[in-house]
Amino acid sequence: MSDQDREGVQKDEVTSTGRRDFMKGSVTVGAGIVGAGALALRGDEGSSTLSRFFGPSAAHAASSEGGLDFHVPPGKLDHYYGFWSGGQSGEIRIVGVPSMRELMRIPVVGRDCATGWGRDDWSKQLLGGRDSGDTHHVHLSYTDGTYDGRYVYVNDKANARLARVRCDIMQTDKITDIPNSQGTHGIFPQRHKTGLVLCNAEFRTPQPNDGRDLDDPAAYGAMHTAIDGETMEVKWQVLVEGNLDLCATDYEGKYSFATCYNSEGGVTLEGMMASDRDHLYVFNLAAIQKAVKAGKTIKVGDGSVPVVDARGKNGPYVQRIPIPKSPHGVNIDPTGKYAVCSGKLSPTVSVVDISKLDGVFAGKIKPRDAVVAEPEVGLGPLHTAFDGRGNAYTSIFIDSVITKWNIAKAIEAFDDPEVDPIIQKLDVHYQIGHTNASLSETKDADGKWLIALCKFSKDRFLPVGPLHAENDQLVDISGDKMKLVHDGPAYPEPHDCVVVRRDMIHPSKVDPRSGPRYDYYNKLAKEDGVDLLQDTKVIRKGKGRVRVYVTSVAPVYAMTEFRVKTGDEVQVIQTNLDSVEDLSHGFCMSNHDVNMVVNPRSTNSITFTAGAPGVYWYYCPWFCHALHLEMRGRMIVEA
Repeated sequence: MSDQDREGVQKDEVTSTGRRDFMKGSVTVGAGIVGAGALALRGDEGSSTLSRFFGPSAAHAASSEGGLDFHVPPGKLDHYYGFWSGGQSGEIRIVGVPSMRELMRIPVVGRDCATGWGRDDWSKQLLGGRDSGDTHHVHLSYTDGTYDGRYVYVNDKANARLARVRCDIMQTDKITDIPNSQGTHGIFPQRHKTGLVLCNAEFRTPQPNDGRDLDDPAAYGAMHTAIDGETMEVKWQVLVEGNLDLCATDYEGKYSFATCYNSEGGVTLEGMMASDRDHLYVFNLAAIQKAVKAGKTIKVGDGSVPVVDARGKNGPYVQRIPIPKSPHGVNIDPTGKYAVCSGKLSPTVSVVDISKLDGVFAGKIKPRDAVVAEPEVGLGPLHTAFDGRGNAYTSIFIDSVITKWNIAKAIEAFDDPEVDPIIQKLDVHYQIGHTNASLSETKDADGKWLIALCKFSKDRFLPVGPLHAENDQLVDISGDKMKLVHDGPAYPEPHDCVVVRRDMIHPSKVDPRSGPRYDYYNKLAKEDGVDLLQDTKVIRKGKGRVRVYVTSVAPVYAMTEFRVKTGDEVQVIQTNLDSVEDLSHGFCMSNHDVNMVVNPRSTNSITFTAGAPGVYWYYCPWFCHALHLEMRGRMIVEA
């Protein structure tokens, strides 16, 4: 990848393949409409037009001097992928940056009618009977401190699960239940390699949670869980007394981190706010793994996962760094030197020198001595991003601003109150939650774009009823001053995001037909003596069970009729033989709650019960050809 491409100034060519050529003109027009948040108007004419329709702030953004060009014309490509968690939608969203065009939604832990996720056989198996969730924090896999483009990990806070998405096909391939945990919130992969993914349980519960100690909060605890990022197997857990919020890892593989906003052990709001200081938990991974290997663990729940008991006091496994008050985010700067923690009920952030942690664990210095700065950044700090130039950007919920501050000056100001580390405060709209910058969570942070995920939009968009959109804002941080350049409504509730340079991601154009999904389908095909890429046949699997193998090439199914009996369990296994990019098919059976997508060179299946005697048409629900409406067949149900 050339320096010119990394700077995002290369000339992109419009990609066209086969059947899409005839649509090129309409796609270009459509892209211009979809990308209206990044209008192509320039100069005085553009400014006056924008002012007339969108107000002076939009005109200023489009014609401002200096800074980065956030306009992505029709037919050109974004320079970054953004991965947004979907919150209560249970999905991950892919957004192009800087255009802020939504490119794709990846269903993860919730049912999706468009693709059939949660209804087709493979995803139902992954979801284990649950089809809702709450995806909060999204992070990519790492090698040597930067993204390797292999996996995206996301938690399900509602059901204590960790899911993994393959970046080549942008589909979920693994979902792991986390035992002994509730409210799995912060997660973070190790950064030196694709090793462990650390997961925090936010809610304290009795351990074990089997009916004992129901009314004794002193007996409650929370788990810090390690999951193998390759196998997605739970390796071990550490039990601590406090709840665990956001998570982070260092760049060397030595430590993981968790903020704790309830060191009091309270179960009500008042009880959780009593102390002036709470903690940053620091977990010594080598010591924990050594204890697990030596069998220095306790049994919790069914005992299937080794648990290291670290409740109550500092020791070789966990150290508690005192920080103010009700901390939420913990973020590691691109140099790997500092952990920055934000106290929701304090106007400060705490800067922890990671190099001092060895001394803390050795007992040579006190835990609080690892704190080297505590600048005042505003009311309600939550999360911090970095630009790779020594500056930090903290989201301030109550003040509705992003505060830009300098880390070195904050450390200097810890001893010299005359030094002011604050560089700028930028208004955002409104009540910002997470913030992240381009490559901020890697050693390659490039200081170009920052995302403000605002929880309220209020008057920013047309009113649409009681449930408002949220507001995702794009900020140019390439210069000395931050510049707000884009507002974009978002369906609730994106919680977190990461922004990745596009050359780090390598999606496949057709399905490579690999991984556990195809272990499942190849096993079925072998059982029936079927070639998934060639055969079309109906196999009766005994009384009341029918398996239908069908292939498709636009605009036809290889099988246009099959017969079953009322009450039969019918499994349709469809393979899309088309190898043309963007040529998806699917299978929708009328009046049977059956709909799924089958992408190019992919296999998918869905199982249902045949209804009352009659004729039922199945059809392709994904537009694939000029004769798309004719792509159908009949299921004939006999008494």
